[in-house]
Amino acid sequence: MKISADFTVIPDDFAKAAAPAYFNGGVPVVSFPFYIDEVSPEARYLHWEFVDPDSIPVCGFEWIHWSVANLPIDALMYDFNDSHALAIPPDFSRQLPAMIPEAVQGRNSSASKFLGRDNDPAVTMRYNGPQPPDKDHEYYLQVWATKNPLPGLNQGFWLNELLHALRNSGETPETDGIFLTGKA
Repeated sequence: MKISADFTVIPDDFAKAAAPAYFNGGVPVVSFPFYIDEVSPEARYLHWEFVDPDSIPVCGFEWIHWSVANLPIDALMYDFNDSHALAIPPDFSRQLPAMIPEAVQGRNSSASKFLGRDNDPAVTMRYNGPQPPDKDHEYYLQVWATKNPLPGLNQGFWLNELLHALRNSGETPETDGIFLTGKA
């Protein structure tokens, strides 16, 4: 498996410099596009996390920006003759519930009870774009592919539940990831 994007610095439309229409609850909510290539033919489901390890010195924990589980590969429009067989389009996070309801999105760090934010699922259970407050941050997108769906994950799962489900899946998931820069 190979994960890639057409950029190494997250474009403004998907981060803190996005247009006001791309914000909800003070958070950029339009997810960025990326590609998943060279997936094993046996793989049937995709799962991912998008996190900010550089947030640890700022807030004391790794910020969870987006997580997805049990996305059926067959539900995506793809062409194995294309150079980028599987493309996750822009704004996929907001479109996913209507397009592929069997896929689930997890809670991000905006759902933390310590932040005191509104509990709007459109913010807390979708993509939250980068807003590094102190300097440029390196964000990590990791994608896993499995033959079977991961049991026990429902809308609003926590990231640790995804990681436990991957570890206990009885298979060795295919995985790859990329670092992307978010501008301060």
